[in-house]
Amino acid sequence: MAATKTYLTGIQTSGMPHIGNYIGAIKPALEAAGDNDTLYFLADYHSLNSVKDPDKLRHDIRSVAATWLACGLDPERTTIYRQSSIPEVFELTTVLTTVTAKGLMNRAHAYKAARDRNEAAGNADLDAGVNMGLFNYPILMAADILVMEAHVVPVGRDQAQHIEYAADIAKSFNHLYGDSYSFPIPQGSFPEGEASILPGIDGRKMSKSYDNHIPIFLPENKLKKLVRRIPTDSTPVEDPKDPDTSVPFQLLSQFADKERTAETRKRLEAGGMGWGELKNDLFEVLNATFGPMRERYDELVAPGSELDDILEAGAARARERSRATLAKVRAAVGMD
Repeated sequence: MAATKTYLTGIQTSGMPHIGNYIGAIKPALEAAGDNDTLYFLADYHSLNSVKDPDKLRHDIRSVAATWLACGLDPERTTIYRQSSIPEVFELTTVLTTVTAKGLMNRAHAYKAARDRNEAAGNADLDAGVNMGLFNYPILMAADILVMEAHVVPVGRDQAQHIEYAADIAKSFNHLYGDSYSFPIPQGSFPEGEASILPGIDGRKMSKSYDNHIPIFLPENKLKKLVRRIPTDSTPVEDPKDPDTSVPFQLLSQFADKERTAETRKRLEAGGMGWGELKNDLFEVLNATFGPMRERYDELVAPGSELDDILEAGAARARERSRATLAKVRAAVGMD
């Protein structure tokens, strides 16, 4: 019988996720967990690099936690906790900085992108606007992973470098202190193909930064208005249409069953189905998918709900693990 692996998923606390996040991250992460040992943490300290409004940060943490729970995360089977509730993460971060080469951090994608933006803008100071939170982000991410002794980290392919860095940092520690203690070397788990990337309402990749996203739990009336605003061409109702170039159809195909998707494709290609009808169908499918979840979400974000108790219980379980890991680390480096 294969040994149980620990799966760790980090969740960005940057406001309510959108339907692209659901298809690309939330749904596959919950499905992949299966019978494995699974942990989910809300990366609230990571958010400090971009969110400087305390009220917004508090709201975002609760909103994102409620979203994952409403989408099906079972806190009885899965540990969910706030990163900020695990002080051992930050002590381990300090230890890991001493085994991490600065050159490795210089090559981090986010840091290089910031420098490239400054260079393109003609700024002589290529580090303008870069804080140490951004620069050290990969080390804190490695600590998140290693403190829980995670084996597998489900992420999008754009996050692959973070897993590679965590593995490199773990190997550096193990090389120096492996006679006393060695971290498991984490591996990434990536979504298959391009199906996990949804188009936004403007046709580009769905992203909050493009403001082209559809929030998961948008109220029903606002969801209908947003879907109706998706741009389409002026092809008459009776003329054939290409489903594969249609944003409403691409979105519908991710949420409707196979029969409905196939029938809609057939009608579009044959002519006789207009864009307005397709958008109405998309709204109905999205509302049927997320309506029940929306009710649960509203219950969880309400003041006095069980959300805080769930997060506190998860933090207590997570701290048992993190304390055990840090005790081994402290002994390995000579601080026991």
